[in-house]
Order: sequence, then C-alpha cells, then structure tokens
Amino acid sequence: MRIALAQINPIVGDLKGNAEKILQYVKIAKSKGADIVAFPELSVCGYPPQDLLLKEAFVEDTIKALKDISSKISGIVAILGCVTKDDKNRLYNSAVLIKDRKIKAVYNKIELPNYGVFDEKRYFHHGNEIPLFKLGNTVFGVSVCEDLWLARVTEEQKQKGAQAVFNISSSPYHIDKASERTEYIGKKARRLGLYIFYTNTVGGQDELVFDGNSLILGPDGKEKMRAKPFEEDIIFYDMQQGSCGYPDNTDYIDLGGIKGKKPLLKKRKIETIKGPGEVYRALVLATRDYVKKNCFKKVVIGISGGIDSALTAVLACDAVGRGNVMGVTMPSMYSSNQTRNDAIRFCRDNGINIIEIPIQEIYYTYINSLSKEFKGLKTGSAEENLQARIRGNILMAFSNKFGWLVLSTGNKSEVSCGYSTIYGDMVGGFNILKDVYKTRVYELSRYVNRCGKYTIPGSIIKRPPTAELRPNQKDSDSLPPYRVLDRILKLYIEQDMGYEQITRANKFKPETVRKVIKLVDRNEFKRRQAPPGIRITKKGFDKDRRMPITNKYGC
Repeated sequence: MRIALAQINPIVGDLKGNAEKILQYVKIAKSKGADIVAFPELSVCGYPPQDLLLKEAFVEDTIKALKDISSKISGIVAILGCVTKDDKNRLYNSAVLIKDRKIKAVYNKIELPNYGVFDEKRYFHHGNEIPLFKLGNTVFGVSVCEDLWLARVTEEQKQKGAQAVFNISSSPYHIDKASERTEYIGKKARRLGLYIFYTNTVGGQDELVFDGNSLILGPDGKEKMRAKPFEEDIIFYDMQQGSCGYPDNTDYIDLGGIKGKKPLLKKRKIETIKGPGEVYRALVLATRDYVKKNCFKKVVIGISGGIDSALTAVLACDAVGRGNVMGVTMPSMYSSNQTRNDAIRFCRDNGINIIEIPIQEIYYTYINSLSKEFKGLKTGSAEENLQARIRGNILMAFSNKFGWLVLSTGNKSEVSCGYSTIYGDMVGGFNILKDVYKTRVYELSRYVNRCGKYTIPGSIIKRPPTAELRPNQKDSDSLPPYRVLDRILKLYIEQDMGYEQITRANKFKPETVRKVIKLVDRNEFKRRQAPPGIRITKKGFDKDRRMPITNKYGC
C-alpha cells in the first residue's frame, strides 16, 4: 500500500485557497500511485482558527468547503483535517476520510490540549469513539495531534488490531521540537509495533511557526522517511501488505481494495537541520508568511548600525527578497560616526535600499516646544525617549505613505525587561526577534556570516550594545551582562522559577535576580502593546505567558 503525506501550508480562513491546494496535492499523490494521502490537522480552514470558530457562518462555510472538496476526490483515500459538528451543534476537531467523492468516516479528536499556546477546550467537544479502518489488507487507525502524545488512543488502536496509525497534526515549532517529536514517536512505534504516519502543518500563522518535518516510522521505531523542514512537501512510502497480523475479530470500516503493483519508489535522502540554522529558517519562514499572508509587499526597518536591526534586515531579505526591504537610518547628535557608517555600509553591502533622515532638528523642535514645562528639571528618560519616538513616527509615516510593513527590532532580552521605548522603537506590525534572546542574536549573526549570502560587519557584532540616546550610553548601564541576564530570564519566564529558586540553585547575585524579576514584572503593560513576534522557545510571550498587569505579587 502506497502512503502519501501532504505537508501543506494553509492560510487560516482562506477556504477557497486551501481547497485548491488540497486538491492539487491529491492530484500529485494520485499521479504517483498513492492509495492514501493524509493532510494536516484542520487543513481545510487553517490552524489555529481561534475565535473564528465562534462565528456560525465560518463553521458553516468550512463544512461546505469540506463537502465541495470531497465531491472532487476519487481513486484515492484522503484524510483531511476539518471542523465538523453534530446534531447538537457541538464542534469537533476532526479527521475526515474521503473516498469515491464521499465522506466515508469521521474521527473526532479525543485529547484536546489546553495549555501553552493551545486552548482547544474553548471551542471543541471531545470525541469518544476510536474506530479502525481497512484498506486492502491493512487495518489502520486515525488520530489527531494530541491523541498521539497521550496514551489512550494509540494503545487502544493497537489492542483492537491496528497495523498502522495516521496522525494528522498542527504541531508548532520551538527549538529542538523536531528531535523531541521524532524520539517520542519512534519510541511509541517501537513499543507498540506500529507504523506511524505523522503529517504536520508547515508555515507561519501570527506568532506561531510550524516546521513540517512530517514523519514515517516503522514498527521497529526507525525513521523511514521525513518531509523537508520549513517548506511544503509530499512524501511517499510503500507499506508491505500483511506485514503485521491483526485479530480475526477486528471490527473496522471497510474502505475497499487498493491498486495493483506499482513501480518502485526512488529512495530519497532524509533532510535534517539543527542548531542556529534551524532557528534561522524558522524565523525566515514565519516572517515570509506573515508579510505575504497579510498582503504586504515591502517591509521597512530602522537601521541603527546595531546588531539587532542588522539581523532583522538579513532575515527580512531572506524572507521577502532584498529588493523589498527598505532601511531607514536616523542619526541623532548622540550617534557616533562608526554606527552611522556601519548602518550605511551594511545596507549597501547587502543590497538593501537605504534612506537617511537625521532627527536632530526634529528633536530640538520638540525640546523647544516643551521648554517652558520642562524648565529647571533634570534631563533624563523623557528626553531620551523623545528620540526613539521621533524615529518611530518616521517609520510609521513611511508605512502609511507607501504601505510598507514596519518591522521592529527588539530582542527577547529587551522585550522581557522593558528596555525599549513604547511608541518609539516598539512601533511596528511585526517583530522577528521578539522571542530571540540577545545571546542568540549574536549566535545567529555569526551563522549569517558563515553562510556567506549576507554579511554583518564585524564592527557591528563586536561593538558593546548601545541605544545611543545619551553620551557614552551602554546597555550594561541599565542591564546585567546579557550572558547573565538571559540565563535568569529563561529560568523566570520559561521555567516559572521564583526569586529564591533562581538565587539558590544558580548562584546568581541576589540583587541581580531581584532587579531582573522586577523589570520583567513592571513591564507587562509594554508587552501588551508590542507588535506580535515569532515564538521559537517553549514559552514566549503573547499566547504562552498570560500575566496580570496589575499585580502585587513578587520579590
């Protein structure tokens, strides 16, 4: 029996476009002689549809799209992910089996995740039936995403006589997720003696990015085939009929026979990617999809001559093409000649359009307008932040005038501590580095230079980080060294450790830990007003971490 896994990149709500893509991949699968083709979770409507599911019209249109797709599929069994509902109007996250232009069966997801970025219990009712299916001489089960990770469903499918399980999934990426996924599914396949055919979504959807890496694992737990990471793909595998016996009393839904002998498939190299290259490709894919799916053609970035804006610009170039990236450098009286020259050199060396708009005169106009009210008061953060807000206004002016999407450049270390100016360098429609710690910014920048396609000047990488909003300013004036700061942030944000745990277990200075925690807690209000950004760690902000702004708990 020839299996095809179609790893596609749907767009949430694009029912017509998703249907066309599904039918396109069904055609490809048929042309290669596949007997079954499986698509990702909720592939008809895109994942996650969130509160679109509360709109009755959306649900009805999605079900209508499913029926229209099914009327055009013949000569193959297709497993699609779609929303369905019962006669009590309860919604289900379902795997729908289609053959001969008809919906033959529906499996409703049983295990509904309700943690981290998932809140499926808000929308869906859980299923309670675990049917089996027979095609040719093969008996198989079907499950949806979380059903594979928890014990009940797959174990019961095996006990009932399944030889294989198809799992359709929309599993978001985080660092090392592909390795974790492969190890877990491999162990389950080996323990149960099952083939597991795992189809995952690929593409960016708001803060989430899906890495693909669809998998085929044998009963020995070994990887037989893997789809490409971070791009659409379709993979094929010939499963030997009768390779695993099943009980004579197995109860199943019969889907009929399969095609005769097929030409042997060519062996395909299994592609894997790890380390900074994995993170880099995730950021590029998520940026590309956010820009294109929201119908932007060009992006604009404030190029400061610093490492964050340089890395953001390089990622944007890979995502949408360097001709669609506009750089704006906005030097002030505190900008050094080196940073100004680095900004211009970086853009020219990498083929990025560069516009220079000095802000000194604009700044003095502001100061003069405020001179009466500010008279006699010490110069401080108000004057510093004016510079950042002027720059933010200029970037938004270009956005309004030309329809360019503003990409903000703050990294996770800065976003965590509020080391940014609200309505200033925080403005924008998207933040590529929002979940990228400063130490990882350096790692990715060195990776860029090793790859050779783009170049970030060594002077940018080596220069001590500075916002240049006052004379001789350095990030270290306000924050602990990033190698210390990032370790504390990971423990506090991603592992939910408290002050005493962090201090006692990791030998940090108590005053440093206390300062970092207070900065994180105090700046929740800023993060609520920041643009969305790509999640690449196990716990980012936005969907993962939901803290109250008004909050008196803390050290």
